[in-house]
Amino acid sequence: MKINLFNHYPLEITFDYRKIIKDFEKELLKRKKISLILVNLNQIKEINKQYRNRDNATDILSFEADDEENANYLGDIFICIDKVYEQAKQFNHSVEREFAFLLVHGILHLLGFDHQDDEAEKKMFAEQEKILDKLNYRRK
Repeated sequence: MKINLFNHYPLEITFDYRKIIKDFEKELLKRKKISLILVNLNQIKEINKQYRNRDNATDILSFEADDEENANYLGDIFICIDKVYEQAKQFNHSVEREFAFLLVHGILHLLGFDHQDDEAEKKMFAEQEKILDKLNYRRK
């Protein structure tokens, strides 16, 4: 997988997110591409409002590509770094694990997974944990 990184987060990110991205590039979907955009609370809130009509900040947004000419390009993932820090603390695990969790969650959405009902959610979350375990980003 090739991840095109766009860091729009205005502050220093205090964990090694580039290592996590490299881990994902090596292990997942060898010939696929995504764009990963790192943003803050205000930016993700604005994107959520503009594209989903929801006036709140969220941790991640995924937008599937509609480019039929480039079938290898899956789409765009926006991750809110403020939420990464907040949720890592809330769930009592590392920021690296939270970032990896959100990244795999977004990738699975681009691959067609969702969590609209209990069965789909179980399937998606099982796949997430399988990938996170394989890449050694387990809950600690």
